[in-house]
Amino acid sequence: MLLSAHPSGNGNRLKDGLTYGLAFIFLFLFRLNLPAEEINREISLQGEWRFEIGDNLDYAESSFDDSQWEKIEVPGAWENEGFPGYDGYAWYRITFHVPRGLRNKNLILKLGQIDDVDRTYFNGKLIGGEGDFPPKYRTAYDVSRHYEIPTTFVNFDDENVLSLRVFDLQGSGGIVRGDVGLYSKTDILKLKVDLSGMWNFRPGDRPEWAAADFDDSGWRMIPVPGFWEQQGFPNLDGFAWYRKYVRLSAPLTDKKLILILGKINDVDEVFFNGAQIGAIGRANPENDDEKNSFRNIERAYFIPPYLLQANATNTIAVRVYDFSKKGGIYAGYIGITTREEFLRYSKRKKEPN
Repeated sequence: MLLSAHPSGNGNRLKDGLTYGLAFIFLFLFRLNLPAEEINREISLQGEWRFEIGDNLDYAESSFDDSQWEKIEVPGAWENEGFPGYDGYAWYRITFHVPRGLRNKNLILKLGQIDDVDRTYFNGKLIGGEGDFPPKYRTAYDVSRHYEIPTTFVNFDDENVLSLRVFDLQGSGGIVRGDVGLYSKTDILKLKVDLSGMWNFRPGDRPEWAAADFDDSGWRMIPVPGFWEQQGFPNLDGFAWYRKYVRLSAPLTDKKLILILGKINDVDEVFFNGAQIGAIGRANPENDDEKNSFRNIERAYFIPPYLLQANATNTIAVRVYDFSKKGGIYAGYIGITTREEFLRYSKRKKEPN
């Protein structure tokens, strides 16, 4: 194993799966080098939002009643909207309709620049954030916010609630500038199964967490993709595991399938129904250059057909090691596609911009 060896308890099945799966890794693993993607604004979110100073995590919930909050224009510093000299915590909320026609598009929330720190929730679920809140304050005033929205979080043809927790240390505060809105981008990979959304997650490292029948009901659930530091684990470096369950139809399991796991910071081992199907990187690399080479690789792993269970629960387990700073399955496509679709995707990525 590339991360570090540990007993799996899966015997020859795991060994055979590793041999079979690794034969395809070199065919289907590559650095992300996407052609230019078309970004379209679908819904403008500029204009009037609800606003409240102070801090209460209940404000993130989509069911929270914000009807008594003040109204504020976005984008714009809150000092220019009737809160001069205010530094500290504040919350923004807006409710908007997402049409059914966006269901099959890859959606991105663009919030421009936020002074200084934010955590952003879509229908009560955390989708991203930049900077760090006190006591380990770190500003991100000059970072443009672009957050991917898992389609499973969206209420299509219905109302959706966007909630932002913001902290400003000094000077201007809030959603200060930028083209704020909901955008779609050209979908150059068609997923047969979208696995973005909530995954079971636990820091630490135990070999039995790879097993298909392991009971992870007591684990936390966090959204994927996204750095785990933004999901309530701000100081986590080292090992952690993700687990996800998926049912596959019989027609789909008759095809050759690829598991897509986006970008992972920093290294990973991936198990499907208890058998390892791939890995990238080592937990003890020889130098810093090797460390830095893993995080921008898009993970794609062939699933050996004999591991697929039709019309039954299939288990995906991902063992991740983070060297420092941000960690986890943090960006990109998350799901299952066919080999044919993946090859089309690969060819598009090799086309000149």
